[in-house]
Amino acid sequence: MATVELTTENFDEVVGGSTMVLVDFWADWCGPCKQFAPVFEKSSEEHGDVVFGKVDTEDQQQLAGAFGIRSIPTLMIVRDGVVLYSEPGALPQPALEELIQKAREVDMDEVHAKIAEAQAEEAENQAKTAQ
Repeated sequence: MATVELTTENFDEVVGGSTMVLVDFWADWCGPCKQFAPVFEKSSEEHGDVVFGKVDTEDQQQLAGAFGIRSIPTLMIVRDGVVLYSEPGALPQPALEELIQKAREVDMDEVHAKIAEAQAEEAENQAKTAQ
């Protein structure tokens, strides 16, 4: 599968409408980004069930800012609407493949339950503080 160019206009639709998305934040002037691009592209061809998106941080500064991107390339993995991974740095092919496999193995029911628990606890703390 080819990579998808992500913009502020299509980001929510693409990421929200997919089970698992790998997002590569990059720029044309970035040497490590250019080194990582073929690795990312190769993985996109090997994992047809995963969406591989690229955000050009020069053209999409608002989107990069919304995710606090300070160093590129930054790879982000979103699964079922939850960011599981977001780290700067170019990865070699074996490390990227291992990361994809680990993201597939995450028990998302457990993740969503922990998120709901944390949100309930925060709401309870806010209610106590407001009293």
